[in-house]
Amino acid sequence: MLDKVARRLSLIRHPECSTMSGGKAVEHLAKQGNRFNFDIKPPLQRAKNCDFSFSGLQHVIDKIIMQKEKEEGIEKGQILSSAADIAAAVQHTAACHIAKRTHRAILFCKQRNLLSQSNAVLVVSGGVASNLYIRKALEIVTNATQCTLLCPPPRLCTDNGIMIAWNGIERLRAGLGILHNIEGVRYEPKCPLGVDISKEVGEAAIKVPRLKMKI
Repeated sequence: MLDKVARRLSLIRHPECSTMSGGKAVEHLAKQGNRFNFDIKPPLQRAKNCDFSFSGLQHVIDKIIMQKEKEEGIEKGQILSSAADIAAAVQHTAACHIAKRTHRAILFCKQRNLLSQSNAVLVVSGGVASNLYIRKALEIVTNATQCTLLCPPPRLCTDNGIMIAWNGIERLRAGLGILHNIEGVRYEPKCPLGVDISKEVGEAAIKVPRLKMKI
């Protein structure tokens, strides 16, 4: 989602962001912006589950950018004077959305004794974990729930697809788990990661305590 926002803001044309990935450009520019200049509400605020909705957030941001382009009289592809403020507001809203849904997930798991009450660990990895602002938001959650936040160094928080492909290269070199006959292999574009308990989470309707996101 941050990558898409960066593309929509044409941050590749920004002199400070031309060599950065989209997400990194948003994080960099957000440090210079004032998030309070845009009031963007996190999605699914009334839904007491752990679902994410970044497409809904994306839609709201697109409307804001279109409105600002009209106000500033510029065409799509040009840099808005408010780009840094938009980046700051987007990053903060995304971080709060992730934090609140994760907070509810932790509370649900502790309530059902699926997690240890005192020494549970939240592992955050992949591209999203390279964003230090989001890390800090999740650290606020883990501090409030007596958990430990564990993140790899940012240089190892690359795209998940790249990490999976690299793991495949290493396994191929080592001769581990190689299937020479793939006729019996079934492919699923949306393979489930275990048992889906999202309905059970929604029915639990856990109210998440408000945390001060001073980042």
